[in-house]
Amino acid sequence: MTGLRADMFEEICPSTLLPFRVGTDKWAGMVLRCLEDGPRRYSELRVPLARISPKMLTQSLRGLERDGFVQRTAYERRVTYELTDLGRSLLEPLRLMCAWAEDHWDELLDARES
Repeated sequence: MTGLRADMFEEICPSTLLPFRVGTDKWAGMVLRCLEDGPRRYSELRVPLARISPKMLTQSLRGLERDGFVQRTAYERRVTYELTDLGRSLLEPLRLMCAWAEDHWDELLDARES
């Protein structure tokens, strides 16, 4: 498993324009993508998700855990988050939604601006 890149999500990213939400918050899809390659510590998630406040990231993780998409495991000195089978089942639909957003980028921006 490789580290998460700080530029994993561009500031202007199609995922921010998605009219669809996983759960109740707009960051959940990005969190799921960060967990795609295996368990991550909170500090690792902060690298590509630096635009999200720590409070919002915590709320997103709790919501994803509550909804059964993420499992939180506490060890003596650290906590990790990983996708459950249910969470993994969302990765392909999420990829399709992101591809859709890229294909309709201009239309989405126009609609937001009007």
